[in-house]
Amino acid sequence: MRASRLLTILMILQTRGRTSAEALAQELEVSVRTVYRDIDQLSAAGVPVYAETGRNGGFALLDGWKTRLNGLTAPEARALFLAGLPGPAGELGLGEEVAQAELKLLAALPADWQVEARRMSSRFHLDPRGWFQPGYKPEFLRLVAEAVWSETRIRIRYESWKEVAERMIEPLGLVLKGGVWYVVARRDGQLRTFRLSQIQALTPTGERFVRPRDFDLPAHWLEATAQFERDIYVGTARVRASELGRRRLRAISETVKSAVEAAALSPDADGWAELDVPIEEIGWATREMIRIGPEVEVLDPPELRHRLKAAAQALAALYAD
Repeated sequence: MRASRLLTILMILQTRGRTSAEALAQELEVSVRTVYRDIDQLSAAGVPVYAETGRNGGFALLDGWKTRLNGLTAPEARALFLAGLPGPAGELGLGEEVAQAELKLLAALPADWQVEARRMSSRFHLDPRGWFQPGYKPEFLRLVAEAVWSETRIRIRYESWKEVAERMIEPLGLVLKGGVWYVVARRDGQLRTFRLSQIQALTPTGERFVRPRDFDLPAHWLEATAQFERDIYVGTARVRASELGRRRLRAISETVKSAVEAAALSPDADGWAELDVPIEEIGWATREMIRIGPEVEVLDPPELRHRLKAAAQALAALYAD
């Protein structure tokens, strides 16, 4: 355990530079006193690590000193090759760079690990798109990626559900979700999410902006998507559903799935049971219930039941002989 911890400290100092004892202790989940003992052990082993005092002090390695030891294990090598599978990197225009990086990593691995690492590309394939999707790549993906990387503002003409408007944004990160690319950006001081396929035009400005130091893209996306699901469910419907209908309800979203699984059910002899499920606005809820078909009957609210009845009557009239 201690040897692994010493290697981790060495890699942190080599990749991040000066780091405080408190930050090392927090990352390694040990006490500050343990960190000091580990630093002493590294120094005794000949590693040129030194301490700087003061407000911005911490431990650092002598300038220009690097170790060839990377501590890479076979499972870690497999994980790196898995991360480089074809797909998103190719869409970003980095497919060739990923391939070259894999070759360099492969050459650096011990011989007995190279065969294991090569297995990744032949045994795993990443396809981030959903079924029956055309695989559309947004026209401005690379330009947005360049703006994210260079921290420069871009002007976009964006089609939202309300209007088409010009917007100046500060792109902070790209996200690929369900085969769809999104950019998280700051606009007028607020964080917003834009779907790249709805950008109609884009103009690079060359103007730099200061990226927030505390911005964490994965954490923001996790919270933003959870908040989005909470916000879109504006009401509740009382439904009567068969066992198949309940399975189809669970497939709508995690929010509806949680409600179905938490419901106290009393199925009848045919397996039908009443329960409450969260719904979006009436138009969207109508479409979702139509997709489920006759395995779910809406009992309340009356407006949703009326919409479904009207849709069923229209279908019956359309297909009547």
